[in-house]
Amino acid sequence: MARLILFNKPFGVLSQFTDRGSPTARATLSDYVAVKGVYPAGRLDRDSEGLLLLCDDGRLQARIADPRFKLPKTYLVQVEGEPQKPQLQRLRQGVELNDGMTLPADVTGIDEPALWPRDPPIRVRKAIPDCWLRLTIREGRNRQVRRMTAAVGLPTLRLVRWSVGDWTVAGIAPGEFTEISV
Repeated sequence: MARLILFNKPFGVLSQFTDRGSPTARATLSDYVAVKGVYPAGRLDRDSEGLLLLCDDGRLQARIADPRFKLPKTYLVQVEGEPQKPQLQRLRQGVELNDGMTLPADVTGIDEPALWPRDPPIRVRKAIPDCWLRLTIREGRNRQVRRMTAAVGLPTLRLVRWSVGDWTVAGIAPGEFTEISV
Protein backbone atom coordinates (compact mmCIF):
# COMPACT_ATOMS: atom_id res chain seq x y z
CA MET A 1 0.00 0.00 0.00
CA ALA A 2 1.24 3.46 -0.87
CA ARG A 3 1.51 6.27 1.65
CA LEU A 4 -0.08 9.56 0.65
CA ILE A 5 0.35 12.80 2.57
CA LEU A 6 -2.13 15.64 2.19
CA PHE A 7 -0.18 18.76 3.17
CA ASN A 8 -1.61 22.26 3.49
CA LYS A 9 1.32 24.23 2.09
CA PRO A 10 1.55 27.74 3.53
CA PHE A 11 2.35 30.79 1.43
CA GLY A 12 6.10 31.22 0.90
CA VAL A 13 7.06 27.56 1.26
CA LEU A 14 8.90 25.83 -1.60
CA SER A 15 7.42 22.57 -2.92
CA GLN A 16 10.72 20.73 -2.37
CA PHE A 17 12.69 19.45 0.58
CA THR A 18 15.86 21.50 0.02
CA ASP A 19 16.67 24.98 -1.22
CA ARG A 20 19.93 24.50 -3.07
CA GLY A 21 21.58 27.48 -4.67
CA SER A 22 19.69 30.20 -2.84
CA PRO A 23 21.83 32.78 -1.01
CA THR A 24 19.10 33.11 1.63
CA ALA A 25 17.39 30.18 3.27
CA ARG A 26 13.75 29.82 2.26
CA ALA A 27 11.15 27.62 3.90
CA THR A 28 10.89 24.14 2.36
CA LEU A 29 8.86 20.98 2.91
CA SER A 30 11.50 19.71 5.33
CA ASP A 31 10.46 22.48 7.73
CA TYR A 32 6.98 20.93 7.94
CA VAL A 33 7.01 17.28 6.86
CA ALA A 34 9.33 15.00 8.82
CA VAL A 35 8.37 11.85 6.94
CA LYS A 36 11.11 9.90 5.18
CA GLY A 37 10.75 8.53 1.67
CA VAL A 38 7.94 10.74 0.37
CA TYR A 39 8.17 13.11 -2.57
CA PRO A 40 5.85 15.77 -4.00
CA ALA A 41 3.37 14.56 -6.61
CA GLY A 42 3.33 17.76 -8.62
CA ARG A 43 4.22 21.27 -7.56
CA LEU A 44 2.61 24.30 -6.03
CA ASP A 45 4.25 27.69 -6.52
CA ARG A 46 5.96 29.36 -3.59
CA ASP A 47 3.35 32.13 -3.60
CA SER A 48 0.42 29.71 -3.73
CA GLU A 49 -1.17 27.90 -0.80
CA GLY A 50 -3.15 24.78 -0.16
CA LEU A 51 -3.10 21.11 -1.02
CA LEU A 52 0.21 19.54 -1.95
CA LEU A 53 0.27 15.75 -2.24
CA LEU A 54 3.36 13.76 -1.29
CA CYS A 55 3.73 10.01 -1.71
CA ASP A 56 6.20 7.15 -1.51
CA ASP A 57 5.08 5.32 -4.66
CA GLY A 58 6.49 6.40 -8.02
CA ARG A 59 3.55 5.06 -10.03
CA LEU A 60 1.02 6.89 -7.86
CA GLN A 61 3.16 10.01 -7.98
CA ALA A 62 3.20 9.89 -11.79
CA ARG A 63 -0.56 9.25 -11.97
CA ILE A 64 -1.25 12.30 -9.81
CA ALA A 65 1.23 14.64 -11.49
CA ASP A 66 1.16 13.58 -15.15
CA PRO A 67 -1.14 15.85 -17.20
CA ARG A 68 -2.18 13.03 -19.52
CA PHE A 69 -4.31 11.56 -16.69
CA LYS A 70 -6.18 14.90 -16.47
CA LEU A 71 -6.77 14.66 -12.72
CA PRO A 72 -8.92 17.68 -11.81
CA LYS A 73 -7.28 20.32 -9.62
CA THR A 74 -9.62 22.83 -7.99
CA TYR A 75 -8.44 26.24 -6.83
CA LEU A 76 -10.04 29.04 -4.85
CA VAL A 77 -8.80 32.17 -6.59
CA GLN A 78 -9.09 35.73 -5.36
CA VAL A 79 -8.85 38.02 -8.37
CA GLU A 80 -8.60 41.74 -8.84
CA GLY A 81 -11.70 43.15 -10.49
CA GLU A 82 -15.24 41.92 -10.96
CA PRO A 83 -15.46 39.14 -13.56
CA GLN A 84 -17.74 39.75 -16.50
CA LYS A 85 -19.48 36.96 -18.43
CA PRO A 86 -17.09 37.20 -21.42
CA GLN A 87 -14.05 36.77 -19.13
CA LEU A 88 -15.53 33.69 -17.47
CA GLN A 89 -16.55 32.32 -20.87
CA ARG A 90 -12.96 32.63 -22.13
CA LEU A 91 -11.76 30.61 -19.12
CA ARG A 92 -14.44 27.99 -19.84
CA GLN A 93 -13.36 27.72 -23.48
CA GLY A 94 -9.62 27.67 -22.84
CA VAL A 95 -7.19 30.55 -22.93
CA GLU A 96 -4.34 31.15 -25.37
CA LEU A 97 -1.10 31.43 -23.37
CA ASN A 98 2.47 31.83 -24.63
CA ASP A 99 2.89 28.02 -24.47
CA GLY A 100 -0.35 27.28 -26.31
CA MET A 101 -4.06 26.93 -25.69
CA THR A 102 -5.20 25.63 -22.31
CA LEU A 103 -7.89 23.04 -21.88
CA PRO A 104 -11.27 24.47 -20.88
CA ALA A 105 -11.64 25.23 -17.17
CA ASP A 106 -14.69 24.88 -14.96
CA VAL A 107 -15.17 28.27 -13.30
CA THR A 108 -17.82 29.89 -11.12
CA GLY A 109 -17.97 32.99 -8.98
CA ILE A 110 -18.23 32.21 -5.26
CA ASP A 111 -18.67 34.09 -2.00
CA GLU A 112 -15.49 34.74 -0.07
CA PRO A 113 -14.52 31.35 1.40
CA ALA A 114 -13.83 30.82 5.10
CA LEU A 115 -10.06 30.34 4.79
CA TRP A 116 -7.18 30.79 7.17
CA PRO A 117 -5.54 34.24 7.13
CA ARG A 118 -2.63 34.55 4.74
CA ASP A 119 0.73 35.66 6.10
CA PRO A 120 1.57 38.18 4.77
CA PRO A 121 -1.90 39.38 3.81
CA ILE A 122 -2.63 40.28 0.19
CA ARG A 123 -2.45 43.92 -0.81
CA VAL A 124 -5.84 45.60 -0.76
CA ARG A 125 -6.63 48.62 -2.93
CA LYS A 126 -9.75 50.49 -1.90
CA ALA A 127 -10.51 51.75 -5.40
CA ILE A 128 -10.28 48.31 -7.04
CA PRO A 129 -12.76 45.57 -6.11
CA ASP A 130 -11.84 41.92 -5.85
CA CYS A 131 -13.80 38.71 -5.97
CA TRP A 132 -13.41 34.94 -5.59
CA LEU A 133 -13.64 32.19 -8.18
CA ARG A 134 -13.68 28.40 -7.94
CA LEU A 135 -11.61 27.23 -10.90
CA THR A 136 -10.88 23.62 -11.91
CA ILE A 137 -8.25 22.67 -14.45
CA ARG A 138 -7.14 19.27 -15.78
CA GLU A 139 -3.57 20.03 -16.74
CA GLY A 140 -0.69 21.47 -14.76
CA ARG A 141 1.38 24.02 -16.61
CA ASN A 142 3.75 26.33 -14.78
CA ARG A 143 1.75 29.05 -12.99
CA GLN A 144 -1.21 28.13 -15.18
CA VAL A 145 -4.10 29.51 -13.12
CA ARG A 146 -2.34 32.84 -12.57
CA ARG A 147 -1.53 33.13 -16.27
CA MET A 148 -5.10 32.21 -17.28
CA THR A 149 -6.76 34.77 -15.03
CA ALA A 150 -4.26 37.46 -16.07
CA ALA A 151 -4.90 36.67 -19.75
CA VAL A 152 -8.60 37.49 -19.31
CA GLY A 153 -7.89 40.68 -17.34
CA LEU A 154 -8.35 39.33 -13.81
CA PRO A 155 -4.96 39.28 -12.03
CA THR A 156 -4.72 36.73 -9.22
CA LEU A 157 -4.27 38.12 -5.71
CA ARG A 158 -4.47 34.86 -3.74
CA LEU A 159 -4.40 31.28 -4.97
CA VAL A 160 -5.38 28.30 -2.82
CA ARG A 161 -5.40 24.77 -4.24
CA TRP A 162 -8.41 23.21 -2.58
CA SER A 163 -8.41 19.73 -4.08
CA VAL A 164 -6.70 17.29 -6.41
CA GLY A 165 -9.03 14.55 -7.63
CA ASP A 166 -10.97 13.38 -4.57
CA TRP A 167 -8.35 14.60 -2.07
CA THR A 168 -8.98 17.92 -0.36
CA VAL A 169 -7.28 20.26 2.08
CA ALA A 170 -10.54 20.77 4.02
CA GLY A 171 -9.91 20.48 7.75
CA ILE A 172 -6.10 20.62 7.48
CA ALA A 173 -4.51 23.75 8.99
CA PRO A 174 -1.71 25.54 7.13
CA GLY A 175 1.64 23.81 7.76
CA GLU A 176 -0.11 20.61 8.89
CA PHE A 177 -0.67 17.32 7.08
CA THR A 178 -2.71 14.15 7.16
CA GLU A 179 -1.35 10.78 6.09
CA ILE A 180 -3.52 8.15 4.42
CA SER A 181 -2.93 4.79 2.77
CA VAL A 182 -3.89 4.32 -0.87
